[in-house]
Amino acid sequence: FNAGGCASCHTRKGGAHLAGGAELKTPYGVFVAPNITPDARTGIGGWTEKDFLRAMRVGVSPAGRHYYPSFPYTSYTNLTVRDLRDMWAYLRTVKPVNAASKGHRVDFPWDFRPGVGLWKLIWFRPGPFKNHSSKSTVWNRGAYLVLGATHCAECHTPRNFAGALETGEWMAGTAQGPDGNPVPNITPHPNGIGTWSAQDMVFFLKSGIVPSGDATGGEMGKVIEHTSKLTDQDIAAIADYLQTIPSRPGRISTETTVRK
Repeated sequence: FNAGGCASCHTRKGGAHLAGGAELKTPYGVFVAPNITPDARTGIGGWTEKDFLRAMRVGVSPAGRHYYPSFPYTSYTNLTVRDLRDMWAYLRTVKPVNAASKGHRVDFPWDFRPGVGLWKLIWFRPGPFKNHSSKSTVWNRGAYLVLGATHCAECHTPRNFAGALETGEWMAGTAQGPDGNPVPNITPHPNGIGTWSAQDMVFFLKSGIVPSGDATGGEMGKVIEHTSKLTDQDIAAIADYLQTIPSRPGRISTETTVRK
């Protein structure tokens, strides 16, 4: 739950914990995060564990509707059933809040919800993460976290005309991140994190302080609130994995983004 930063998206400023209402502005429209407390009427209190697993792994609601990929099931599909069941068990213990979220305000033609099913056929490949036998246990753990729970690529990778991730620019940053803000390159390139040591990465994910001494803010600041709660071993694994992904020049440098 902390690795995924669920509270950041599902809690609006000044609102009740996980009661939804936070808005995500994108080139495709405005998406509104739903209430995920165990309230039976406005939250997920009427869901079963099976409903939750289906939503997280294949992006389908209990009513059979396709979720927009603003909900990053495209990353969460990598999670194991065991971890998802643990997350479900935790969410059942949070305080129920009766608060109905407003609907999405999506532009044409993206407002045609059945079209998401076609989008999935083209760009979505469901299924849990599989360990790479040639890689270390630490690397595989880091890959599992980055590609799954922390869903780093969802913000740090540019998207094509249809909102699918541009895999040729994986983690290379984008000028059009959440709410239209730039998101930096986090590949091992000089304008990404290529000059960072593993210790720099670990310190950043725990404190939000980059090697130059500047502090990150905005959406990444919220991410740090959650990654700082992970174990030292998991943070080290994330750093280990990110230092091995393909180096790309990227569109937005890490230092430029932090200075802004």
